[in-house]
Amino acid sequence: MVPLENYLVLSAIIFSLGVYGVLARRNAVLVLMSIELMLNAVSLNFIAFAAYLDPGKITGAIFAVFVITVAAAEVGLALAIVIRLFRNRATSNVDEAAIMKW
Repeated sequence: MVPLENYLVLSAIIFSLGVYGVLARRNAVLVLMSIELMLNAVSLNFIAFAAYLDPGKITGAIFAVFVITVAAAEVGLALAIVIRLFRNRATSNVDEAAIMKW
């Protein structure tokens, strides 16, 4: 059996890559992909802790499904905003979104 620490280190690496992507990227699509990485790291933690603490229950998988559902809704809404930004400004740069006015 793989120790819990290995899952936690992997999750920390994935989460750190997501944080770096959110902070360093200017393209809105890449920022969304980085947010998805962070949510996947959280899902991995839920499943790892659930399997480690009580292998008979599927509570970690249930929480992971909820995280995936929230991530899908977030991506749907965010992509609609990115498409509107691209149509208005002809760019998907997130710095342009900060100067949008009526």
